[in-house]
Amino acid sequence: MTDLYQSQRAMRSMRSQAMQRGVIAVMDIGTHKVACLILKFGVSDGPREGSGVGAMAGQAAFRVIGAGTTCSRGVRFGEIAAMRETERAVRTALQNAQKMAQTRVDHAILTFSGGDLRSYGLEGLVELEAERVSENDIAQVLDSCLVPDLGSGREVLHAQPVNFMLDHRSGLADPRGQAGRQLGCDMHLLSVDTDVVQNLVHCLKRCDVEVAGLAAASYVAGRSSLVEDEQELGAAAIDMGGGTTSLSIFIKGHMVFSDAVRLGGDHITGDIAKGLQIPYSTAERIKTFYGGLHATGQDDRQRIEIGGDSGDWDKDRRTVTRSELIGIMRPRMAEILEEVRARLDIAGFDHLPSQQIVLTGGGSQVPGLDGMASRILGPQVRLGRPIRVPGLPQAATGPEYAAIVGLCQFAAHPQDEWWDFDIPAQRFAARPLKRAMKWFRDNW
Repeated sequence: MTDLYQSQRAMRSMRSQAMQRGVIAVMDIGTHKVACLILKFGVSDGPREGSGVGAMAGQAAFRVIGAGTTCSRGVRFGEIAAMRETERAVRTALQNAQKMAQTRVDHAILTFSGGDLRSYGLEGLVELEAERVSENDIAQVLDSCLVPDLGSGREVLHAQPVNFMLDHRSGLADPRGQAGRQLGCDMHLLSVDTDVVQNLVHCLKRCDVEVAGLAAASYVAGRSSLVEDEQELGAAAIDMGGGTTSLSIFIKGHMVFSDAVRLGGDHITGDIAKGLQIPYSTAERIKTFYGGLHATGQDDRQRIEIGGDSGDWDKDRRTVTRSELIGIMRPRMAEILEEVRARLDIAGFDHLPSQQIVLTGGGSQVPGLDGMASRILGPQVRLGRPIRVPGLPQAATGPEYAAIVGLCQFAAHPQDEWWDFDIPAQRFAARPLKRAMKWFRDNW
């Protein structure tokens, strides 16, 4: 745990230095695409009131000056499966962004959807050293949170304080300077497979770029697609990618649960390819242009030319109805939504004051998805797009860019994490805890 604490602090320091030099890259390495944005920072605005409790790396104004996107290669389920293929895709996206920005970047912040994310809810309580809460008291109460036994080959990706209690008062965002005797804290910890992270870091090093930060795609997609009221009252963001479907739950402005389903849009494409016995690229094209989830009588008459170059005239002239295509897509999409519903039930999502669900990501653009999701997930469902950031190209404003747009916010306006505080090196507890949402139900 101590090594992890130091490595995370080192990455936060690298990010701060890159921001001071003026530019940094943010990258989304996904199953379907690799996207890169280059941010140019202006003068720091300083910490925002009520945004957190630590000094962090500073808040900063930024503008997107470069963008590059390419088809992902060598990535499955949000994890690197072929290093050389992934490296070529990363280099292509990075070079395109640098060419547009007319500058070179040496540091990048990454987001990814793989790694078998697991959420934990931690609690800590300390007696105050003085009459009022100090920065050292914050560090001590975070250090008092009992770290769970994550298991071998796993490390902490996020560790964020989501609530502070001072004596009998709860729901405090920033207790510094307030009088009291006992300070308590609820912290959300998200762990990830170490090998997945190390492969990503190694891939970036092969591209001559140092990793200056890591973030779960579910977290940053939620930050960009949920509006402020939804993050405050309680909402779930469902990021439907190519290889995985990630979900995150926010309340009181913080993520309190995250998980992922290893199913996504590429599985629907695979079903079409197998069902119609056509190449994967053809199935992707048909899905994009003609796909849907709700068939009407008109769809029985609409014929879709499959095409081909096999040399067999009859086979290459085949057509299917749009209803047949929808019949292939519906069962897989229903399976994905049912899996998401099961994760939400485990998380105790029904206990939130609001049960708003926001669908984002490239897979959310399938026509008719909102209707199916309303039947499976609940009536309060809407389709979400990432908020606009300065300088973002029009082509990068769609739902498929929710994660990388949220990563821009993560870079410029980070929330407090465990390693942002000068916590003394002590013996770390290893008492295993249950998953996050039992804690969540008890404390919210």
